[in-house]
Amino acid sequence: MRRAPWLLAALGVVVIVAVALASASSSGKKGSAGNVVDPARFELPALTSDARVRLSDFKGRPVVVNFFASWCGPCQLELPIFARAAKTLAGKVDFVAVNSQELAPDAGVALARSTGLEEAGITLARDVGGRAGSLLHDALGTGMPVNAFYDAKGHLLEVVRGALLEEKLADHLQRDYGIALSG
Repeated sequence: MRRAPWLLAALGVVVIVAVALASASSSGKKGSAGNVVDPARFELPALTSDARVRLSDFKGRPVVVNFFASWCGPCQLELPIFARAAKTLAGKVDFVAVNSQELAPDAGVALARSTGLEEAGITLARDVGGRAGSLLHDALGTGMPVNAFYDAKGHLLEVVRGALLEEKLADHLQRDYGIALSG
């Protein structure tokens, strides 16, 4: 039985698209995060002051960078968990929360305050550039939340897409830093 040439061509296109999608979704691998990989290029305005937030200022301790928005349901779930983790791990791991792709001017500040990020000692930053041109968009593409884990020397260890609830966050902290969230 002879196959139609268009069927083989269609199968080829499906394989090419599947490979492209698989490579585009490999966000958890080291070095795949564009601008976020380079701490020297990570400089943003603070969310609640006129200060600047530079990833290079955190050398000496591991740092977790969380990208969030007030409209993001999974972000709303994970931010209180990050606040508790930051309190528990104060002096061992630094946390930076970056409000990105925000729709309402003060909504990110309100969410950060209502979830206790400031009180927990989490450094708050504001992404710039809107949807296209923001650090998140340019470095990681679309979708939130996104979390980037850096070692004490400022090297990116991994990027995790999607909400990190308590058990998942604890797993990443243990694997990347050898630090237990429970104390």
